Amino acid sequence: MQVLKKTETLVQSKPALLMSYVSKMKGYKRTTPLVAPVPLDIILSLLGTLIGITAIVLLSHKFDLSVMASFGASAVLVFGVPDAPMAQPRNVIFGHAFSAVAGVATVIVFGLTWWSPAVATALALLLMLLTKTTHPPGGATALFAVMSQVHFSYIFTPVMAGAIVLVIVGLLFNNLSPNRHYPRYWY
Repeated sequence: MQVLKKTETLVQSKPALLMSYVSKMKGYKRTTPLVAPVPLDIILSLLGTLIGITAIVLLSHKFDLSVMASFGASAVLVFGVPDAPMAQPRNVIFGHAFSAVAGVATVIVFGLTWWSPAVATALALLLMLLTKTTHPPGGATALFAVMSQVHFSYIFTPVMAGAIVLVIVGLLFNNLSPNRHYPRYWY
């Protein structure tokens, strides 16, 4: 009799659990309006992105390195939302670096298989979460490492070198605005 009651309670609670789970997907009502940056900040964001990505591309041509698409996403964070925690120098540099390590390690251990790109990306996320250096473009850095079957040097060039270039250009351009202070913190 006791087992039957537990089973009935479990069956009755499944629809409630499902409804609770599904209701999370509708989100919340926005309480604050979306705000556009002031024109000066938009111009500085555009110029910073142009200069930062151009510098990375020029360096890649000079030293015959690949250009990582993930730097485009990093530029959006560094220049578009410089106050965001994931746009701070620590996250940009170490997020990419740890992700590159994850990708290189995955290539060394497993090579390129149908599942190793997913392993590298998940490992990159794990390393970034554990080190508090989450930088979303890092996932693409790890994925690219496996898909391109890179070597150990990938960690330093183009990854760390490119991330440092973006941070330096971010320091120079973001601080030209009286509305911005970059970085919010170094560590």
